[in-house]
Parts: sequence; structure tokens; C-alpha cells
Amino acid sequence: MTTKLDGIAIKAKSQTKLRFTALAHLITPAFLVETWRQMNRRGASGVDHETTQEFERNLDQRCQDIVDRLKARQYQAPPVRRVEIPKGGGKTRPLGIPTVEDRLVQRAVARILEAIYEADFLPFSYGFRPGRSPHLALQALRKHLKTDKVSYLFETDIRGFFNHLNHDWLMRMLALRIGDPVILRLIAKWLKAGALVNGIIVKNDEGSPQGGPISPILANIYLHYALDLWFERRFARGCQGEAYLVRFADDFVACFQHAHEARRFQVAVADRLGGFGLELAEEKTRLLTFGRFARDRLKGKTPETFVFLGFKHVCGTDRWGKYAPLRIPSTKSCRKFLDRVHEWLTRYMHLNVWRQQAQLRMMLNGFYQYFGLHHCRPTLARIHAEVCRQWFRVLRRRSQRPPTWKYLATQAWFELPLVSRALHPSI
Repeated sequence: MTTKLDGIAIKAKSQTKLRFTALAHLITPAFLVETWRQMNRRGASGVDHETTQEFERNLDQRCQDIVDRLKARQYQAPPVRRVEIPKGGGKTRPLGIPTVEDRLVQRAVARILEAIYEADFLPFSYGFRPGRSPHLALQALRKHLKTDKVSYLFETDIRGFFNHLNHDWLMRMLALRIGDPVILRLIAKWLKAGALVNGIIVKNDEGSPQGGPISPILANIYLHYALDLWFERRFARGCQGEAYLVRFADDFVACFQHAHEARRFQVAVADRLGGFGLELAEEKTRLLTFGRFARDRLKGKTPETFVFLGFKHVCGTDRWGKYAPLRIPSTKSCRKFLDRVHEWLTRYMHLNVWRQQAQLRMMLNGFYQYFGLHHCRPTLARIHAEVCRQWFRVLRRRSQRPPTWKYLATQAWFELPLVSRALHPSI
């Protein structure tokens, strides 16, 4: 089945305007089983409360049943189970959890769409794509800021992107490359399925629930037509100086050589996205002077900083005294991580200390792996010290004879990993 997807990818790359009218035949029991093996099978259950272990017991039979219903046009997309996850600042983000069966079908269709649209997506799009990561987006942005003629940077945030994604526009965009009515009908069902909230099914005329495997590829397709193509083929070509865009899902920054072109982009991008039902968050929209010429243009004043993908970017210098954009974990990222550690310790303060250590080691290593860039070691060391202090306070609370710090420092189970050298020296 992977070979067939490779063939579709080759055809999509060689024929950029080809509409694929026969794709549903790829969804076979074998294709679904192969997709299942590639999925994360530790996800939560949906509205039917079926777990991944229960679904996997009769995997072959369940996959055959799904294919039979798809062929008979009897497959129904169930509503997602909505949960609220912390977003920071007391805010929450709605997350839609599909049923295990629906998650499998969504991932199968997403694989087919990825094979087609990976040939179309532009190089400056990094979000939720095979072989791409936030670190590659950060590396591209650093290259623009350090070596290209960039003096002005525009940062913004699309207000509630996944909640305001226009269904009609999305289906029109998909129809440019997808001509198979079965695939289009499936996607339309997922968009209209709604969410189960307090026992009531709430249906929306716009938006795509975050949490389903199909949502990231649909978001990339939407912004590919609404933003990426417009920037590359229309706006950037009309610029006298250099202009660059770096996008990760719905987060993007634009870099410019000239101030008047940056100001023109600020107005034009709001009008462009507004035509597709999207709105920029004014409180998160800024045009700032940044780059290797920033201090000269600001006549010695310190340039402003900005946050992208969890890192605060600062105009600094490297070890040789030359300009370099410094990336350090943002205050918000550190606070969210420490809040998550505190919540886990409070909830599981009764666990054996060795099990607590294993969990804290895993959480710290994950934080190090993402934020282990140059100039981040002091911040990571502070995070390590704060996690140790939180654990120390929890251990004292649960004991009638509270241990001292001097005693804990001698215990092997109290050791947590320290940050070593930068884990990503080339980024």
C-alpha cells in the first residue's frame, strides 16, 4: 500500500494540476491495518468509550467491516468528545477526541491527502508535515535573520483558526486536486459531525475540531491556498527588497528588508485572510525592527523581542562578537511546563518515589529535547532546580517526618537529569 501512495506522490509532483478522481479504492482492509500499525495507540476513547485495546482485539474483522460500510455508503462519522485543555493565562482550548474507529479512518484518508499535497506545499510551511519539525522552522527563521537582508519582522496570530475554518472554502480548495466523491463526502461528514458537550451534540457551520488526525492536513491545505500561494506568487514578487515567510501550522512570521513593504503586508494579509473568514488577533499583531541591521536603524537602542514556537528571540551576539539571533525558552513555555509538573506531583504525591522519579525524568528530558538550543542552558538549569524544589515540597507534605534537603541530596532516587550540552547544536 505504501508503494501505491508513492506512485500517487510521484504523479502529483509531475502533474501539478491533475485531479485525482479514484482514491477510495486505496482504503482496503490491508491499508487500514497498515495505518493502524503507524498510529499512536495510546489515545483516549471517544463518545463510545471504546479503547484502542478493545478495537485491536478483532482488528482484521473491524477493518473489513469499515471497508464494507464505506463501499455501501453507510459509514457515519460520529461526533467527537470535546474536552478543554489548558492554554495558559486561565484560558482553555477545545479539543475534539474522535472514536478509535473514526480516528483510524481519518488517519487513512490523511495519508492519501499527504501523498498528494506534499508535492504542492511550499518549502516555508513546516507544521505537521512528514520530515518537518518546529526545529527546522526555527532554523529557517534564524538563517533569514542572520544572513539575509532582513530588518523588519511582522508577527501575528490567527484568532481561533481551527474554530473559524470555512467549510465551503475548504471543500472548494480540496476540489482543485481531489475529484473522488467518496473522499470528499467523508471529509464533509467529519466537518459536520459536531461535538458532544454535556450530553448534547453541538454542530458548527465552520471550524475543524483539533484532535482528529485529519485536522492538521486540512489546516495546511486551507492556509496553503489562503496564505502561502498568495505570499509567494503575488506579494513577494511585488516587493523591491527581500521578503520571507516561515509558517508552522497557523503560526507564522514574515521578514522584510524594507519597512514600507512590511507595513503594506500588515494591511494586505489582514484583507487576504479576511476574505477566507479568518481574523488576525490585534493584541498579538506587531511590526518590529529586528535583524542584523536593527541596532543601526534604531540608533543604538535595544531591539524588541518576539516569541515564535515557544522561544523568545533576542538580537544578541555570538562568541566572536558578531550579530546572532538568540533563542531562549519563553516565560510562558516555562510556566506551562512547571504548572504541568506541579499538577502531576500534586495528583500523584502518593506514588512510590522511584515511580515519581521515572515520570519527572521523562518530563524533564522531553523539555530538554525541545528547548536544548544554544544559549538555553541557564534557563534549563533553573527549570531543573525548580522541579527539584517542587518535588521536595511534595515529599515534605506527605510525610509525618519531613525529610531534609541534605538527606534527599544523598539519595539515588532523588537524582533528576541535568541539562548537558546543547542537544541541537546545528539549529
